[in-house]
Amino acid sequence: MNNIERQYQQLLGDILENGVDKKDRTGTGTLSVFGRQIRHNMSEGFPLLTTKKMAWKVMVAELLWFLRGDTNIKFLLDYDCHIWDGDAYKNYCNQIPEYSKQFTMSKEEYIYKIKTDEEFAKKWGELGPIYGKQWRKWSADKIHKNDQITNLINELKTNPDSRRLMVSAWNVGELDQMVLPPCHYGFQVYTREENGQRYISLMWNQRSVDTFLGLPFNIASYGLLLEIIAKEVNMVPDELIGNLGDVHLYKNHIEQAKEQMYRRPYDLPKVQITERNWYQHELVKEHLGEKTFSEKIMSYRPDCFELVGYQSHPKIKAPLSN
Repeated sequence: MNNIERQYQQLLGDILENGVDKKDRTGTGTLSVFGRQIRHNMSEGFPLLTTKKMAWKVMVAELLWFLRGDTNIKFLLDYDCHIWDGDAYKNYCNQIPEYSKQFTMSKEEYIYKIKTDEEFAKKWGELGPIYGKQWRKWSADKIHKNDQITNLINELKTNPDSRRLMVSAWNVGELDQMVLPPCHYGFQVYTREENGQRYISLMWNQRSVDTFLGLPFNIASYGLLLEIIAKEVNMVPDELIGNLGDVHLYKNHIEQAKEQMYRRPYDLPKVQITERNWYQHELVKEHLGEKTFSEKIMSYRPDCFELVGYQSHPKIKAPLSN
């Protein structure tokens, strides 16, 4: 059994056995435990769970969306990623004046309008200063912006033993402007040298953990982020660590969790990042120079990330609570 899957199944069992009843903002109700950690060695394979089929391209699209500094769901919808539809639609409904409520379009009509009407998307597709904005344009005021991702890459290249290799999404001054405060609110990277090679690890912190639907995505997303950063700074992906706060199962996910707990995992896959959008002919490179990390990120599409050897059990459907 692969180790990350064993940890995940044990975590499901832990919640079912030790979880306490807690109310939540969605009104669904949860079983909850507090303060857990998972660890994965990237040399064992890419941490995409195999006990249920994972929506790989959906997860990749969301991570690229964060890295681009984007906060509008139009990019997500272009790649058939619907993770944020519910929050976006709720935000739209909340902004409609009371006297116009009877004309509010349905969720399906709203999504179609975002996809097809550029002006509507610009106005109504924004989710506030969530992850992408904080990662790429953190601000304490309206003038000064801080690109935390670029700063991280530059620091890794020039001062890899720094203890300040951190990115935060928890901007206290802008929490009330976000459709949803960040669940995974920050990450730190760490490097070590061995036999002339640098190894890089990533640890993320998460205040709220939807263990059945969200956590498998979080694990894979930060695993891929570690792969992308390692590639850019020419280091070897090492450990992936998640520090988890309120770890819960929604009451309408309990039977699904029980089913997944007893499935036998397959071997983990590998991830191949294709070079075609990063490649530059040597003569062009000599004239224009290397692409910046930001330019590379903007050229990425979900199909640039290929799973190799992924075998999984069938998907397990469960409702998303917004």
